[in-house]
Amino acid sequence: MTKRDAIALRAEDNVATALRDFAAGEVATVGVDQSTVAVTLAEAIAFGHKFALRDIARGDDVLKYGEVIGRATADIAKGSHAHVQNIESLRGRGDLVRPA
Repeated sequence: MTKRDAIALRAEDNVATALRDFAAGEVATVGVDQSTVAVTLAEAIAFGHKFALRDIARGDDVLKYGEVIGRATADIAKGSHAHVQNIESLRGRGDLVRPA
């Protein structure tokens, strides 16, 4: 089995979670279901933080563990940090009405 140092549970996930600290330019081996993918990190990513598995456009849903965890407030390039600076939560917000 290939060593994995980041994880995404579902193929539709567009972010992965770092299982260790990464420096900018390092390649993360991401476990996705039973396979792995390699992602070159555009910036340093701390343990437990998320990074984009592919380009995410502003306004797109951010998917982690097969669930929508928020919406991109800016374009997030593949390998970039995905966190509060570029994701807004959609949970528990009475000011947003999402189509069913």
